[in-house]
Amino acid sequence: MKISLKKKKLKNGKQSLYLESYNGSYINNNGVKKHNRTFEYLKLYILENPKTPKEKKTNKETLELAEQILALRKADHIQGKYNIKNGRKSKTNFLQYYTKLKEERYESKGNYDNWDAAYKHIEAFCPQSITFENVDEDFVKRFKKHLDKESKTKSGTPLSQNSKYTYFNKFRASLRQAFEEGYLDTNVIKAVKGFDQGESKREYLTMSELQAMAKASCKYPILKNAFLFSCLTGLRWSDINKLTWSEVRDEDHGSRIIFRQKKTDGLEYLYISQQARDILGRRQQEVNRVFVGLKYGAHFNAEILRWCMRAGITKHITFHSARHTNAVLLLENGADIYTVSKRLGHKELRTTEIYAKIIDAKMKEAAEIIPELDIEL
Repeated sequence: MKISLKKKKLKNGKQSLYLESYNGSYINNNGVKKHNRTFEYLKLYILENPKTPKEKKTNKETLELAEQILALRKADHIQGKYNIKNGRKSKTNFLQYYTKLKEERYESKGNYDNWDAAYKHIEAFCPQSITFENVDEDFVKRFKKHLDKESKTKSGTPLSQNSKYTYFNKFRASLRQAFEEGYLDTNVIKAVKGFDQGESKREYLTMSELQAMAKASCKYPILKNAFLFSCLTGLRWSDINKLTWSEVRDEDHGSRIIFRQKKTDGLEYLYISQQARDILGRRQQEVNRVFVGLKYGAHFNAEILRWCMRAGITKHITFHSARHTNAVLLLENGADIYTVSKRLGHKELRTTEIYAKIIDAKMKEAAEIIPELDIEL
């Protein structure tokens, strides 16, 4: 493992210091090379361009402190690599250690929320004073059983299969990192299999249903436009809600949106159809939001269902169903799965493959629509 001191530029003119632990690379199930990295944010900051002698001195002292922490981490790694017992680490509180890992993921909203949700179940299971001395394979098995049989949602219902899968994976990730950093003498998760991931139903609209929605009346025109725009582009509600005119580019050969995904923070370049561009209407000032007045809440969600009823659709459609609709319609009309994956901004191709299964089901239905012939075989 290689441990390095890194800097991350912040918007306020400072740089955040953090440690990167690089533990090689691997090939995932889709044949894509992935790098195995973990990060420790030191909560130490330096000025990017120090000017006064005092600022330069502060920067120097902060960097020296970061270098000292780096030396300690390297020493800890060597102790773990050569099985040198570190009694101090084994007495570390597990819940506090998990909290530290959770806070390091604060800037990744979706990931942080999952770590935070998992923590509530870990905290309910673990004694507050638990240290790594008490963490063993049996402890891991008992927590898995706790998630499976005892844990409940806020409304008091058992956890879904995907919730168990997600929470146990965060728990495993924390113990895997603890082992790599020398808090555990053995890899206690190695012999305990995780939960299988459940396949959730993805509700979507067919082309005829989408046409019916387009013709039906909706109480809020801004909601109708945003929903139809999502059906035509695949954009999430969060990205549509924050879309500004500066992100909409009208070019010689069509229009596209250049934006940063709120969920993944990835920069995306998305070409849109002329009809999708027409939905946006006349260009406004660059800083203005495109969908002014769009709101998220029970009121707008209920209106989507009422709008569906006016269109004669009984499916339970949410705003996110528009994104599913876009994926299905693209695949039905000949787009290859890689292109659909890129347009939806998926990091993993397997996420998009779920939509391909929907298309396969429709192909099977199509095979049965021709009436049987009156012949003897």
